[in-house]
Parts: sequence; structure tokens; C-alpha cells
Amino acid sequence: MGKYAGWWNVGPKAGSVALQIAASDPEPLKKLNREPAASFWGQLQPLCFFLLFQMIENYIITILVSLGVGSILLVVALVKLVKTNIHATMFWNEIVLEKITNFVMDQSKEQRILNSVSYNAVKGNPQSVLDCIDKYCSKCEWAMNVGDEKGLILDKTVEETDPSVVLELGTYCGYSAVRIARLLKPKARLLSIEFNSEFVPIAREIIEIAGLNDKVTILEGHSEDIIPQLKKKYEVEKVDFVFLDHWKERYAPDTILLEECGLLRKGTVILADNIIYPGAPEFIKYIRSNKRFECTNYPSHLEYMQVEDSMEKAVYLGPDAE
Repeated sequence: MGKYAGWWNVGPKAGSVALQIAASDPEPLKKLNREPAASFWGQLQPLCFFLLFQMIENYIITILVSLGVGSILLVVALVKLVKTNIHATMFWNEIVLEKITNFVMDQSKEQRILNSVSYNAVKGNPQSVLDCIDKYCSKCEWAMNVGDEKGLILDKTVEETDPSVVLELGTYCGYSAVRIARLLKPKARLLSIEFNSEFVPIAREIIEIAGLNDKVTILEGHSEDIIPQLKKKYEVEKVDFVFLDHWKERYAPDTILLEECGLLRKGTVILADNIIYPGAPEFIKYIRSNKRFECTNYPSHLEYMQVEDSMEKAVYLGPDAE
């Protein structure tokens, strides 16, 4: 009866009637008991949804902020890595940036170098061609020329040697060929070997713009195939100066091949680029441990960068040197 005590407050008669109704049909009482709870949950439900949405929104914002901060930190780290690590720098220049630029401009970096020379260099002026390439490669796109700093070492070595026949391994865009040929005496000649068929026409055009095509002959093919043909096919008895600037793995084998083919005379000068980066350890080991060569190292920097590099000069003392 305590459960229905509230019904007696309306009076004995009315309470009696209410009890009879409740006994015969308990649903009204159940409904009355449920209404306060339903009303409470009805008011609480929007608040729960609001709090849930707020939690989700805060979670999403936290994720986005974290991703944003993480991305910024990643970019900063990559920029620092590219600036301080030579391998990362070369990967960025040669793989990422160059490929993107090639795709966007629909032409190779070497073609862009040629365009710069064609538009800006003074025709028939070798120094103007060199200056144009140096400016483009130091300010716009890095390229594997010998460059202006090591170029001075190359110039000095050519002038001291005063060669009549020069052999260059690795023409690329013709930069070093122009650099060497402009210092050659009348009737001297330069044979430059290049295996990449895409580089050959670009190098020929740059050499022509420099006005030196009468002194330079580009031989297309692999060095190991062409060197044995130099005597008979190209009428080269001996070479006075050899500039190595092709695949570093070929420095030692091609030097040995030049010896075996009898193309080196006593006093022939070999100058090799990129001794430190990317490096030519087998070549260095061979010539420095060989009594037939007298070696000199010239410390310098990688072309268009403040990265340590050097050039190595090896003077051939003859087959019987001890």
C-alpha cells in the first residue's frame, strides 16, 4: 500500500475509486512511473550527442594539427639534410628536381644548358660559353661539368703540358672540351669520347658555338671499345694529355688499357677529376702504388658546391721506370 500512498491524499472516496482502477488496470501507474525517466533522457540525449561531437571534433583537430606540425618538421629536416649531406643533395638535384623539371618543361637539363648558351653566349668566344654554363649551373641547375674552380687546375695543367694530342674520356655537354681546346696551340687536336648518344649532339653544338669544332672531335661509344682503335682508325700514335672525367669505375681499367695499347709516352700527363666525390679508389690505388707514375693531388671542391673534392695528376714515367 505504501506504493500507492499518494492516492489517499485526494480523499477516501476518490482514493478508493483510484485503487479499484489501479487494481483492474495497472498500466496508468506504469506510465506515470516511466514519464519522469523518459523526460530526463529526452533532455539528456542532445547533451550527450553534443559532447560526443565535441570529442570527435577535438580529436580530428588534434590529428590535423599533429599532421601539420609533423609535416612542417619533416620539411625542415629534409631541407637541412639536403643542405648538409652531399648524398641527399645529389639525390635531390639529380633524381627529384631534375626529373620534375624535365617533365614540366618537356626537355632534358642538358638541352636547357644548350638553350642558355645559345641565347646568352657570344658566338666564337670560348670564355663566354664557359661563363654562361658556369652561371647557369651555379644559379639554376647543378650539372657535372668540371666547373670553374677545378677548371683553373685543368687550365694550368694543360698550359704546363702544352699537348699536341689530347684525349678526354667523358664529353658530357662539352664544357671541359671547350676549356681545354681554347688553350691548345695551332694544329693541336682533342679527341673526346662520350658513350651517351643524347649528350653528343648537345656537346657538338656547344663546341661549335665556342668556335672550336675544328680542334675537337667527339667519338661516340664506350671508352673500352674506342681506345684500342685510336692508333689505326684515328691515327693517334701517342697522347700527350689525358683528362679522365667519365665513369669513375672506368678510370683504372682505361688507364691500364692506354698503357697496354701503347698510347702513353714518357711524360704523358693524366689528370683525373672527382677523386674524393664520388671517388675513384681503384684508380688512386693503382697509380699511387705504381712506380711508372708520379702523382700529385690538387685539393678543391665539387663543381658549384662547397663540398670537398680533388683532382689527381699522374705523370707517366715510361714502361721501364723503377
